Amino acid sequence: MRGAPARDPYDVLGVDRRAAAAEIKAAYRKLALQHHPDRNPGDHAAEEKFKEVSRAYAVLSDDGKRANYDRFGAAATDMPFGADADLSTVTNFFDAVFGDLFGTGRKRAAGQDLRYTLELSFEEAALGCEKEIHFTRTGDCESCRGTGAEGGAAGLVPCERCNGQGFTRQKTGFLSTRSECRTCGGAGEVARVRCKSCAGAGLTEGERAFTVRVPSGSQAGTTQRVAGEGSPGRRGGPAGDLHVIVRVKPHPFYRQEGDILVCEAPLSVDEAALGAELEIPLLDARVRMKIPAGTQSGSVFRVRGKGLPRASGAGRGDAHVRISVEVPTEVSGEARALFAQLGAALGEDAYPRRKAFRARARETRQE
Repeated sequence: MRGAPARDPYDVLGVDRRAAAAEIKAAYRKLALQHHPDRNPGDHAAEEKFKEVSRAYAVLSDDGKRANYDRFGAAATDMPFGADADLSTVTNFFDAVFGDLFGTGRKRAAGQDLRYTLELSFEEAALGCEKEIHFTRTGDCESCRGTGAEGGAAGLVPCERCNGQGFTRQKTGFLSTRSECRTCGGAGEVARVRCKSCAGAGLTEGERAFTVRVPSGSQAGTTQRVAGEGSPGRRGGPAGDLHVIVRVKPHPFYRQEGDILVCEAPLSVDEAALGAELEIPLLDARVRMKIPAGTQSGSVFRVRGKGLPRASGAGRGDAHVRISVEVPTEVSGEARALFAQLGAALGEDAYPRRKAFRARARETRQE
């Protein structure tokens, strides 16, 4: 008795008849993973669905079969994996297409990413710079050229445990699964004699020098990824990346607020009271500034276009010069007497904020 006719493979995978190959492959991958017997042990319906989506993909992934199906229907495609197909046959097809999904095949191993903390002065981070860094990373052993065997590739022999396939297969009832060979690590080959220089690891450590270009306006925590400068991959896998993390040393007078450079400018008591003319250093420029008499601590003066480079590259922000009045911590006897005379001469009205504060304190005490 013949089984039910096969469903339209486009309907099975849920794709349009004009779908591109990548879209078809993505749809199959999603459904095959969902219904794979390894993820649904003992579920007969999932097993049948897995067979069905594999049959559909076998047709639509082959340009010739797909063209015949589009013209003549199921009869012209020689549909694979019929209703009586053995599950191991379908599983083998799945492994051949997506052998990396369940730990199968000779897997490429990507290299490890590396991290490097680059300490910069405030000026270096703000204006940008180039810094040569030195770090340790693993690389292919020069003696064996990364194979781990004396004599290089010529010293490799097929792994006896997996017969050079890179995987071993286990059967549980009707289900056959495979996993990476523990002996060769999925390479399919082992060293006849281990390399003496690297003890068979295929890798050695060495120092690497690299020039990092730090863009202007970099802030603490800024991370720059340098592709391919991490540890090398194995068995043809890609190298890892180097992540350079910026750390900025604190500055005694500067700090950053976006693209604004804040410069703390200390003034003596007499300069703040009488006014002064100061030379203000602003990273890569110096400006002269007149400070008016009676300037209070915390006052801010803006200098246009002398701040930090903008992230957009469109010019620079402003600089804010913030005044801090510095009170002497050590006073001689003569200076003490002069300060006392000055306080008496000025009187309470010279300090309106202090006067208001003390008046408020008296009112609070009376309440």
